[in-house]
Amino acid sequence: MQLQVIHNKIYEIREEKVMLDFDLAELYEVETKVFNQAVKRNLDLFPKEFMFILTQKEFADLRSQFVTSSWGGKRYLPNAFTEHGVAMLASVLKSEKARKMNIAIIRAFIALRKLAIKNNELINLMIELKNRIDEHDVQFAGIYDAIENLLDEKVNQTSWENRERIGYKK
Repeated sequence: MQLQVIHNKIYEIREEKVMLDFDLAELYEVETKVFNQAVKRNLDLFPKEFMFILTQKEFADLRSQFVTSSWGGKRYLPNAFTEHGVAMLASVLKSEKARKMNIAIIRAFIALRKLAIKNNELINLMIELKNRIDEHDVQFAGIYDAIENLLDEKVNQTSWENRERIGYKK
């Protein structure tokens, strides 16, 4: 399965990267109802930092991000699984397909984390570069002023030498 397909199913909700139950069920090739029943039978494996139920507003906000919704009508609010919750699904869903898909999903979460780390490193590098440029701007301003003063002195000196002399002329 392409990593990009999985990436497209990872959302940020409550400042957490999560996947929703119906997306996971689709990836595991099971019905959402069957998927959620397996989770409910093992709720003790999914503390609140592994899985939470979306609020009506969160679900509405998430749906509004898409112009056309293929989700259809829902009678319940979906469960959102964090990376740790997805990892815990491996102990609940025991099929070969589920194990392979679990590995692919965990790899997608890892890739996103690495991308975020690189992004932060780039941001820090750009801030450092901007600070250096600001320091150099001050230095260049000083150099520019010094050159300007030298040019002014040269202009003044030139005009003094080319002045019309008074007094005895040869």
